[in-house]
Amino acid sequence: MGAAFFVAPANLSFYAFFILCCALFCSAWHILAEDHPWKIWSVWGSALIIFITYFGVQMDVAINVWRGPFFDLLQNALAGKPGITNENFYDLIGKFLEIGTVGVLVSVLSAFLINHYVLRWRVAMNNFYMSKWEKLRHIEGASQRVQEDTMRFANILEGLGVSLIGSVMTLIVFLPILSALSNHVTDLPILGAVPNSLVWLALGWSVLGTALLAVVGVKLPGLNFRNQRVEAAYRKELVYGEDHEDRAQPLTVAGLFANVRRNYFRMYFHYLYFNFARFSYGQLDAIFLYFVLVPTFVAHKITLGIWQQIATAFGQVSNSFQYLVSSWTTIIELLSIHKRLKAFEAAIDGEPLPDIDRHYLEREAGVVHADG
Repeated sequence: MGAAFFVAPANLSFYAFFILCCALFCSAWHILAEDHPWKIWSVWGSALIIFITYFGVQMDVAINVWRGPFFDLLQNALAGKPGITNENFYDLIGKFLEIGTVGVLVSVLSAFLINHYVLRWRVAMNNFYMSKWEKLRHIEGASQRVQEDTMRFANILEGLGVSLIGSVMTLIVFLPILSALSNHVTDLPILGAVPNSLVWLALGWSVLGTALLAVVGVKLPGLNFRNQRVEAAYRKELVYGEDHEDRAQPLTVAGLFANVRRNYFRMYFHYLYFNFARFSYGQLDAIFLYFVLVPTFVAHKITLGIWQQIATAFGQVSNSFQYLVSSWTTIIELLSIHKRLKAFEAAIDGEPLPDIDRHYLEREAGVVHADG
């Protein structure tokens, strides 16, 4: 236990294997993309972020290993069993502090690296779009898309990407642990005895939540996308009104703001039932493991330490399977931003713009549309 966990022979062997594979892969890309200005950050930086993410998962494993003996010791102390001393607790607390110290150093390094990585990504997008500015400047909200959407796109996609990698690695590491802990759970409510019961419960419960939110949230990406458009159109008319007396007239501004208000009303309605489903699932998720382990508790088949390890491992696996559940609102925002940036790509490549962008350009040219 403690910091020694990270330098165990098995872990050292994996570190060497990972570094060797990354060195071969990244070196090949470094040679093939010899003229690419971002090859160091995009390839080597990504490899380092993946390794740090894996190390973060190892932190969770180390803490889970520590939980077993600590909470068993706590249970025995509370039960009044003889032979337990203060030093037993202080020793285990010291082991936890060792893990925590490593965790602090890794977290600080990870945050510093990811911040720089995201900034480089935004710089690359900004430089590319500005080099095509003459083709893009007439698109609705062009300045906002270059300044704000590129920043949000890089931040959100990096966050989702790191979370996805972490979820996959967590499954690889914790599924065998959860499978082994399933040996202590031999009886489930209604189902009875099920091999690898905890694994199947985590999978089934997570798939149910993911499918539920995917169904009830199917309309939200389009509504968020539409909301960014109507907000941008309203804001741009006000900006024009600062410099041109014939712009931002009361009727025009009232019509644009009516579009904003109408879209928000639609969003509020659809978020009403989406949040009901999301929060209801979250409340049930908090007690699901307790419910399925009631027969195990009553039969005295696990100790407090094993329960803590089961709860941690089940939570890690369940949360990884629930990646879409926990990230759905962020994914919705990312999809709407992606749609806005795709209009840039269409203009650069000479492809037809989306309908809403064409309508904006025609309105600027004096063409009146029934939908405003």
